[in-house]
Amino acid sequence: MSKSVPVAVVTGSNKGIGLAIVRALCKQFTGDVYLTARDVERGKEAVAKLQEEGLKPQFHQLDINDLQSIRTLRDFLKEKYGGLNVLINNAGIAFKVEDPTPFPTQAEVSMKTNFFATRNICNELLPLIKPQGRVVNVSSVMSVRALAMCSPELQKKFRSETITEEELVKLMEKFVEDTKKGVHEKEGWPNSAYGVTKIGVTVLSRIQARRLNETRKGDGILLNACCPGWVRTDMAGPKAPKSPDEGAETPVYLALLPLGADGPHGQFVSDKTVQPW
Repeated sequence: MSKSVPVAVVTGSNKGIGLAIVRALCKQFTGDVYLTARDVERGKEAVAKLQEEGLKPQFHQLDINDLQSIRTLRDFLKEKYGGLNVLINNAGIAFKVEDPTPFPTQAEVSMKTNFFATRNICNELLPLIKPQGRVVNVSSVMSVRALAMCSPELQKKFRSETITEEELVKLMEKFVEDTKKGVHEKEGWPNSAYGVTKIGVTVLSRIQARRLNETRKGDGILLNACCPGWVRTDMAGPKAPKSPDEGAETPVYLALLPLGADGPHGQFVSDKTVQPW
């Protein structure tokens, strides 16, 4: 019965860091590993590439911007495995520095994928996480840098131990609205749309970890945000110092924290080390 087989899912994993994470999990995780992609053809090509390396990933279509696609995956995991052991939310987008797209559009599009779609995935899949499960939200060191560039008032909100998901959502929506009105700097926001979306991911992770402590205290689930580092990918460009396989190290470390480990949990982790937020 496959319900006893452990299962791991990596979002946005047909290339870059996501693909490297799947590669590492195929080697280190005992169970089924799902490579997911929006585009079925690209996903299957990525699976074939790993199969040539002697690895055995599975494939499932997933577009995190499509709630129906998320729910199809959710129902599949529930039906076939009775839940989920490891979830790595890697899917995300970043506009290039020289991209001519207007800033308010960049803010809206980045926020929709990096924050809201990641939140939708979590809302649908976190209830499936089995005891001793591991959840990794791939954030970025840009979240720390963007936080430092926020007004003291915003910093206080984002560092709060009691901020709710509803309050966080309102702040993320406000950032997009403020960019459209051309007042985001006056309102205390930094000039990095990507950075603000990743503040959202890091703070969401802190909120989710707190909620797990309240609702599933004895289940030993560990959930963290992480920064993979500056990695040579389509997203970050060819000058980055780390290879995708090196970028996968911290997310994979968090995904494979040993059974019974009591931390890290609700932290922001970079180079396998808990960072101050």
